[in-house]
Amino acid sequence: MSLISSVRLVVAKPHPAGRPFILGGAAVAVVGGLLLGGWLFWPGLIFTLFCLYFFRDPERVPPPRGNVVLAPADGRVVLAGPAVPPVELGLGEAPRYRICIFLSVLDVHVNRMPVDGVVTRISYRSGAFLNASLDKASVDNERNALAIRMTDGRDIAVVQIAGLIARRILCHVREGDQVQAGDRFGIIRFGSRTDVYLPEGARPLASIGQLMIGGETVVAELLPVPIAAPSA
Repeated sequence: MSLISSVRLVVAKPHPAGRPFILGGAAVAVVGGLLLGGWLFWPGLIFTLFCLYFFRDPERVPPPRGNVVLAPADGRVVLAGPAVPPVELGLGEAPRYRICIFLSVLDVHVNRMPVDGVVTRISYRSGAFLNASLDKASVDNERNALAIRMTDGRDIAVVQIAGLIARRILCHVREGDQVQAGDRFGIIRFGSRTDVYLPEGARPLASIGQLMIGGETVVAELLPVPIAAPSA
């Protein structure tokens, strides 16, 4: 990778959700530098640079395969195993394999679609702001859950979960929207977690501690679901 390409990963254009913070920090730096004797200039500049980094939105290239589930976010896998999907999505009470990705303040916070399909349900629930790396954050914390019907008829769930610092979950898609794997669908401000509940016939490929790249890292392989033979 060239030096220019490496720099572009760090200084990628910011997500629109970061504009109020970036402009606000810049305004504080300018006012502090010109009108208040300069004592606010450096705090304003540091905050602006941090927001430019935090809200960066680099381009991602999904792998050319249609039988995989992609990571819905950057970060580190903190939990992996069976869990019941959020009840508000109406996906039943049977446990599904869940992969939980924790996003630190240094990770890209733009969420991306894990598969091709149609958004069938979106449900927001208010809640607490516990450490997002904890298992109980899936139930107790503020969250926004999405159900996606894949092209083969199977359903997958993605849940945006607020964290200890995060106070705003943004989702840009609506029920009925057609989506593609790797598409941006939202962002969580300042530390969070994103969970994905795999469908039937998925073979998990992610391990606890593994680093994810949203929209690029493959977290599961979609195996064909056997068709039951008709009864005699």
